Amino acid sequence: MPKAVAIVGQIVLYGAFAAFIGFFATYPRYRPIPDDAALIKLSMSHLGGRECRKRTPEELENMPRNMRAPLDCPRHRSDIKLEVDLDGQPLFSTIMQPTGLSKDGVSTVYKRFQLKAGSYRLSVRMNDNLINPGYNHVKEEQITLKPAQVLVIDFNPDKGGLFFRQ
Repeated sequence: MPKAVAIVGQIVLYGAFAAFIGFFATYPRYRPIPDDAALIKLSMSHLGGRECRKRTPEELENMPRNMRAPLDCPRHRSDIKLEVDLDGQPLFSTIMQPTGLSKDGVSTVYKRFQLKAGSYRLSVRMNDNLINPGYNHVKEEQITLKPAQVLVIDFNPDKGGLFFRQ
């Protein structure tokens, strides 16, 4: 008799535990963003340019023959300036600094913007070598975001630089 009571007790407890897990697996419902909103995610990693300079003939003459490289390129990378505008208004601006002890690693940024679904003019400008003035990568496009849609702003030099992925 005590063995049957133990089995029934285990069935009741396991059933209560399964119901508890089942209830909280579906309720409360998780909503990462409201139903009428969309997301723009800025996510990129990029190596900044090197700030090389050309050595003078006098410098080259004073160097050993096996070290006469015409360009002097320090190990560190340039900071990267990035600006994002939405409908002509500044949305985000930053200067990304290279990682690593010698400042020779990638510069990374991740930012998330929640906005109402609709049509916008999105403009992204980036300069990956701050020795040169202005922006050497620019992407501007009219976008239409649907509710719960995610648009990613990324950079890939093999795909032409800045691009938007929906």
